[in-house]
Amino acid sequence: MIIGASLRRKEDPRLLAGRGRYVDDLALPGMLHAVLVRSPHAHAVVRRVDLAAARTAPGVALVASATDLGEVEPIPVRLGAKPSLAPFLQRPLARDRVRYVGEPVALVVADSRYRAEDAAELVAVDYAPLPALLDAEAALAEGAPVLHQAAGTNRADLLRVGLGDPDAALAGAEVRIRRRLSVGRHTGVPMETRGLLAAYDSASDALTVWGPTKVPHFNRRVLADLLGWSPERIRFVEPEVGGGFGVRGEFYPEDFLIPWAAVRLGRPVKWTEDRREHLVATNHSRQQVHEIELGATRDGRIVALTDRVTVDMGAYLRTHGVTVPELTLAMLPGPYRIPHYRCEVTCALTTKTPTGTYRAPGRFEANFARERMLDLLADAVGLDPAEVRRRNFVPPEAMPYDVGTATLGHRTVYDTGRYASTLDAALEAVGYDGLRRQQPAWRAAGRLVGVGIGCFVEKAGPGPWEYARVELRDDGRAVVYSGGASVGQGIETVLAQICAEALGLRYDDVTVVHGDTDLVPQGIGAWGSRITVVGGGATAAAAREVRRRLLAVAAAVLEASPDDLVVADGAVWVQGTPSRRATVREVIATARARGEAFDLSAAHVFHAEHMTYPYGAHVAVVEVDADTGQVRVLDYAVAYDVGRAVNPMLVEGQIIGGLAQGLGGALLEEFVYDEGGQPLAVTFMDYLLPTVAEMPARVVTRVLEETPTPLNPLGAKGAGEGGTAAAGAAIANAVTDALRPLGVEVSRLPLSPDRLADAITRAWTPTR
Repeated sequence: MIIGASLRRKEDPRLLAGRGRYVDDLALPGMLHAVLVRSPHAHAVVRRVDLAAARTAPGVALVASATDLGEVEPIPVRLGAKPSLAPFLQRPLARDRVRYVGEPVALVVADSRYRAEDAAELVAVDYAPLPALLDAEAALAEGAPVLHQAAGTNRADLLRVGLGDPDAALAGAEVRIRRRLSVGRHTGVPMETRGLLAAYDSASDALTVWGPTKVPHFNRRVLADLLGWSPERIRFVEPEVGGGFGVRGEFYPEDFLIPWAAVRLGRPVKWTEDRREHLVATNHSRQQVHEIELGATRDGRIVALTDRVTVDMGAYLRTHGVTVPELTLAMLPGPYRIPHYRCEVTCALTTKTPTGTYRAPGRFEANFARERMLDLLADAVGLDPAEVRRRNFVPPEAMPYDVGTATLGHRTVYDTGRYASTLDAALEAVGYDGLRRQQPAWRAAGRLVGVGIGCFVEKAGPGPWEYARVELRDDGRAVVYSGGASVGQGIETVLAQICAEALGLRYDDVTVVHGDTDLVPQGIGAWGSRITVVGGGATAAAAREVRRRLLAVAAAVLEASPDDLVVADGAVWVQGTPSRRATVREVIATARARGEAFDLSAAHVFHAEHMTYPYGAHVAVVEVDADTGQVRVLDYAVAYDVGRAVNPMLVEGQIIGGLAQGLGGALLEEFVYDEGGQPLAVTFMDYLLPTVAEMPARVVTRVLEETPTPLNPLGAKGAGEGGTAAAGAAIANAVTDALRPLGVEVSRLPLSPDRLADAITRAWTPTR
């Protein structure tokens, strides 16, 4: 059995040996280096951009402003494009106005990065500062300055969904709870920042771009459209990637500017983002405010849930459009049966860095808000928080379950699920009942120890399709050409396992090729935990067709019916007659020697009409220092049902890595701004990332495979985001539980020590 085995990653030997090549490792003869001149103002009119001094600086090959680019269209939306979003899109360089600190205003290209940096200092921009808009709710108020004059409003979109009659249900509810809850702005911070290398070949009139990951085929089409070229003239090549997490690999202004400069100059041009640029220019995410109300019966059963959400989208809409708030709206009900539901999400523009997706986008926020309300309900009706959840789970017999919402063009229909099972597994992993029995003794000893639960449903495997081609070569080895991309998730490992099992080869005899648009003609890419589900479905189907063709060839060689043949472990034999056996390589060689014509390759496009819905539960055990506000995570468990785990070790790694990011968003990471719109977290001195010291001493993972999905031949649901999805919820509930003796209730993330210490001080000052 290859699928289901924790085989070592194919990617690791070259990466651990230092043979991996990242974009900043690449160099070409005659290569130039690019630097962006970025706005120092959050909001200003651009009166004039003077490039004269920069153009005469030593080593400078090109200095360009928006005027030099000509009439370049704005960068389009990739997910959920609609005409109403057009006024809020971003152009590669600012023209008459800048709307956030870090917005690109000019491009400088020189023969070294140092000279490019020096020349960039000589670009003189005459700004007329305007008021900054830093609060999404204030930006929506009457009389607020409008950022995009053509739109006439700071409201980019208003999303609504309604089921049943929530107002009547709330009016008749025995228990009503209302809160204002918020999640701070943070982002994915991969070790490797963004980078590009572009080279134009005048002889072939073709352009090669190294660096874009995640959605290379889409990015190639966008670049071609913006340049006015046909996509066939452009080749995208994906090098190694040092982390993605949703923020990398989308089409940013630099993804046009660097290739444009390479074409303009006829020389290779490279740009690598420094860390300050990353923190002010790469997509932020998360920032939401929820005005949420829950109605329930006295025995803890939910009758209605309503929410008014305000989302800070930043200064522009980028390639995700309004997908993140749409996901919040669609997934807010979570694993619970909620008969009456209404959610209204307002997408507001502010003078901050634009936002996009970040691991578990929209769901990290929704899970925090909903799971806090479940704990408040448990308090109100005097039940254990676990019991309240059990009473409200959608039962297994209700599957498939139509939530009544939609996102990414799909109705939200949960395919399979046994939600109580994952909760029970996570509770058992931390010894929940024993912790509850021990809490009174801890409190009597002055220790503030709490336990928190966060349950969730994820979405995974979005379509609409993915491409794969499998070729069986004469040496008996196979190559998978996948339209997916690597963002560090182990695509080469997983697709090799799927191909090897479907085709009957050894794992070591399969190679996976991806991320090169010349070698793989089409593809959707890597996002939304879709590679195993959709890319794996395409790979399995193509491999099975190659296996069928191989058996037809082997039948002639072994003089048997194809139905009587077995192919496994790189060999073919007649069932029941092991002596009539040949390796795959021998079968092909014999057939070739006879002059037979055959094709041992096949391509397949797997269509995903519905998404899959993995699910799980987090349980956190924390201790809070009342004097400092420091939160220490003592123990943590995540149970996650992924339908079927192709490589359980990789799933466990995804969970633990995702948890580290979730803890960062729950406890540390936040972008804050001063009153003028200047970002105050532009280095790791101020933007605090979790380290190994912040991780729990013990993290228990329970990878369950109780409910395989019927929506793909593997039964897999996707596993990339569950480690992050409910971390904020579980930590918030655990901290609130710990601080129950002090009367402190968590309503905002992150729970930074200063914020928590202030809340403790205001609630009660302990005596010593």
